[in-house]
Amino acid sequence: MEIKASMVKELRDKTGAGMMDAKKALVESNGDMDKAVELLRQKGMASADKKMGRIAAEGVVASVVDGKVGAMVEVNCETDFVAKNEDFKDFANMMAAAVAKLNPASVDELVKMDCPICKKPIEEVLKEKIAKIGEKITIRRFVRYDAGCCVNTYIHNGKIGVLLEAKCANCDETLTKDICLHIASNAPEFVSREEIPASVIAEEKRIEMGKEDLANKPEQIREKIVEGRVNKLMAQRCLLEQQFVKNPDLTIAQLIEGKCEIVRFERYVLGEGLEKRQDNFAEEVMNQIKG
Repeated sequence: MEIKASMVKELRDKTGAGMMDAKKALVESNGDMDKAVELLRQKGMASADKKMGRIAAEGVVASVVDGKVGAMVEVNCETDFVAKNEDFKDFANMMAAAVAKLNPASVDELVKMDCPICKKPIEEVLKEKIAKIGEKITIRRFVRYDAGCCVNTYIHNGKIGVLLEAKCANCDETLTKDICLHIASNAPEFVSREEIPASVIAEEKRIEMGKEDLANKPEQIREKIVEGRVNKLMAQRCLLEQQFVKNPDLTIAQLIEGKCEIVRFERYVLGEGLEKRQDNFAEEVMNQIKG
């Protein structure tokens, strides 16, 4: 039987399944719509894909370091309750390990790969978790370092994560862990002043020049004041110029002098930039029970 696009659309509307999954189900059922729906439900695809329209801004940040390779991922779900579920956290840790091992170029590429731990397609594992847990789950982003240098990580309560790469004469895990902790706490944006784009400095200067307290100052005085303010602002955004969180008498540059060189870092904050769902989970559950 010919499977028409209109049939695929109808099945997707009914189940929320992906286009290819819907088409396969129709082919397998020889065009029988009810049978196709049943097939998708049996495979967990209908319930899983239908949840993908929900807001998922909770979850965890997870990381792993395996020798000189490190990876960090953010995996999202809908509620904090699920984020605390051990099964969900195990899945996030498994995804961090998968990124470290497989070196995917993107999330889309990652989900098409076989998980090195459970030996199943990650896309299939993800759908199984969604069907079991009952919430939308997404692998939002990841970062991976593999440059033959020292790599370390720090995760704070699953909400803030840091992955750091450094060059050390003698790999000092305690030192690099402390730097990760500092980054988690102080949120620097750049390693050093040299990394700051000229456009960022120009924008800060423009903002400072327009402040009311400088309006009546002579131009030359304004320039000097603004230069000082911008320098201070830039120092706050650079890791090497920040005061070490465990010992404010030292800057990070002073802390690592002669010991290591910081190459790069990534700092994740769970759900940053994502819309938070409304707290109507109980109402949704009641509607599901009634319907």
